[in-house]
Amino acid sequence: MSTTASSGEQQNSPPAQRKAFTRFLDTVEWLGNLLPHPITLFAMFAVAVIVISGIASYFGLSVADPRPVGAAGRDPDGIIEVFNLFSGEGLRYIVTSLVTNFTGFAPLGTVLVALLGVGIAEHSGLLSAAVRGLVLQASQRTVTVIVVFAGILSNTASELGYVVLIPLAAMIFHSLGRHPLAGLAAAFAGVSGGYSANLLIGTVDPLLSGITESAAHMIDPTYTVGPEVNWFFMIASTFLITAVGSWVTLAIVEPKLGKYDPREASVDLSQDKLGALTDAEKRGLKFAGLAVLAVSALFALSVVPEWGVLRHPETGEVSGSPFLKGIVALIVVFFAVPGFVYGRVTGSMKNDRDVINAMSKSMGTMGMYIVLVFFAAQFVAFFKVTNLGTIFAVVGADTLQSIGLTGPLLFLFFIMMCGFVNLMLGSASAQWAVTAPIFVPMLMLLGYAPEVIQAAYRIGDSVTNIITPMMSYFGLIVSFATRYKKDLGIGTLIATMIPFSIFFFIGWTTLFFLWVFALGLPVGPGAATYFGS
Repeated sequence: MSTTASSGEQQNSPPAQRKAFTRFLDTVEWLGNLLPHPITLFAMFAVAVIVISGIASYFGLSVADPRPVGAAGRDPDGIIEVFNLFSGEGLRYIVTSLVTNFTGFAPLGTVLVALLGVGIAEHSGLLSAAVRGLVLQASQRTVTVIVVFAGILSNTASELGYVVLIPLAAMIFHSLGRHPLAGLAAAFAGVSGGYSANLLIGTVDPLLSGITESAAHMIDPTYTVGPEVNWFFMIASTFLITAVGSWVTLAIVEPKLGKYDPREASVDLSQDKLGALTDAEKRGLKFAGLAVLAVSALFALSVVPEWGVLRHPETGEVSGSPFLKGIVALIVVFFAVPGFVYGRVTGSMKNDRDVINAMSKSMGTMGMYIVLVFFAAQFVAFFKVTNLGTIFAVVGADTLQSIGLTGPLLFLFFIMMCGFVNLMLGSASAQWAVTAPIFVPMLMLLGYAPEVIQAAYRIGDSVTNIITPMMSYFGLIVSFATRYKKDLGIGTLIATMIPFSIFFFIGWTTLFFLWVFALGLPVGPGAATYFGS
């Protein structure tokens, strides 16, 4: 494996510092790998939540609900109490919800359905040929930058990044003689660690802005917060996260992983190898490219014109439209059609049986993931229904509020707290729905605009996504990683991602303070920095 670029980067760091940081990561990995198998771990977590809910309920653990009266999910008495799973009512819930917790776990259906289309493109040889055509002539540094940047852009349709880009990046790195887990980590960092950065306004923007506006109404009932209020800052963040993510991959992660040993793989990796494109493959890529254009044109006709059938049927907008809500179905078509066209041209797919076999093979590789999801779904559902996550978030927010900081330095603690809470509440909207009613009014009274408060929240919400098992797609990433390292533990994955989390936090927080307080730039179109100014 060529490590020229990464080795050069590594040599830029003082040896003592490099060794100290490497020892830290090795310790994290060692401690993490002392944990049992991820499936066993999630099962233990689920049982622990049951026991803890019983103890917490016995001692009457509760907090005041910070959400305004009438808010969705708010109890009429304004108190958040622990739901005791260690009781008759709790046992009835567990027994009756075990199946629905599993089948209703959002990433499960998303992953399995999307892989039906991706499997056709993979087993026809399209993905391998396309990757070879794209990266054979690219430098190691360029490939890394492209992977991280593509991961960030995929946030507009996050399922595409998790389901397609992350495993594809691992395959690209392995094909180039580099460690596949470094490619997986780079893509994961872009997709999840850079979740709030993007050049475009994504589906999360209107969701968060709606929560922010509701919280702001506690101070000013006329205040409006649009989906675009963080756009300028998120555009700048895209280039920052790309640069930092690429540097961490080349200078820290890849050197630490070292040379990859294919014997560590749990599957046959022969399809990952890159060789020169044959004439048949080149012809297949041309026709597959035409198929991509045709499919893209159909998608565009369904959403770009005002009469587009996949626009929102009531508002006519793209936001909240069937196009965005049905992105998984579109992923299937986007990969299946070009994949089959490529297979027909090259001869790797001759009929419907070949298509069915390709989809079946893709499903066959997901056995471990499906078992893991069953236990992970129970843990997440139990944690949610007991209200433990919500209570922990409110207590943490109240603790930070009691510190009494009033200057810009408060935002440093705010971002840190959001990152910590994100370790327990993986959903951006769920976390913000609980913390926004506390921090938006509080910081507005201190003179800061809701737009700036939301931008700071998004930093903390993003940077710890990649190191928490509570993130919905974490189990999927573990499943992808075990393809290349069959005995991989959670500690190895977390230790691999920690450098991204640390440097994303440092770089992104620094950019926030420079952007907002040093340069006085607006975080979005028409967004104020100070409330009432």
